[in-house]
Amino acid sequence: MDWSLRGCARHGHVTYAPDETALRDRLNTATPAGHAWRCLRCGDFVLGEPHGTGPAGDAPLVLRGKALREATILRLFAVERWVRALVLALLGIAVLRFKSSEASLRELFAQALPAAKPLANVLNLDLSSSPTVDRIRGLLGANPKTLTWIAVALFAYGAIQIAEGIGLWSLKRWGEYLAVVATSIFLPLEVYELTEKITTLRVGAFLVNLLLVVYLIASKRLFGVRGGAKAYHAERASVSLLEVEASAAAPA
Repeated sequence: MDWSLRGCARHGHVTYAPDETALRDRLNTATPAGHAWRCLRCGDFVLGEPHGTGPAGDAPLVLRGKALREATILRLFAVERWVRALVLALLGIAVLRFKSSEASLRELFAQALPAAKPLANVLNLDLSSSPTVDRIRGLLGANPKTLTWIAVALFAYGAIQIAEGIGLWSLKRWGEYLAVVATSIFLPLEVYELTEKITTLRVGAFLVNLLLVVYLIASKRLFGVRGGAKAYHAERASVSLLEVEASAAAPA
């Protein structure tokens, strides 16, 4: 599959008339139906006036080559953020449902614990000093207001994940900053959880978040790294110029 053509089919062709005469002459041609301009993304000639004009360095940056690779990586991170948001929302709903049925669950646990003692004695388990039983008791005895705040925190964190995903998917610079800041805040907590217990899920989540932070800061030149925003926009302008030159040099 020609992914450039697929992109043009979804979003339309991208034609541009540069001010530089040599480039301009190679990007347009006369046909019996009128003038046609070469698409910067797929290279096909498209009838009609160009969508933009100006210096070659100001040409739109089409998603192909390096730009397409970066966009794909960011959108994969965006999908991962939305999956997290879904999990957090489900956890928040579960906490609210638990809060509404807390009294019945407490009674059920109080009845089940004595009934389980004979079996626990056979297995040489002391339920009265079991950490698991203590945690369940603590959860069942939690203040309803505490459970409400836990649910609110889960929903709020999920909303942040959704916002991150939107910013990353739309390739916006504010989304990249939001993703770095929001992810970095929780990295110390993830390290602390790993010191308590190492699991595949915890290690995987930590590595994904760390990779996202490092990748965004380095590749997008955030927070002044590698020249900051000025160098980033200069690089984008340079890439735009290269895209125009590459399109102009392609065989007709």
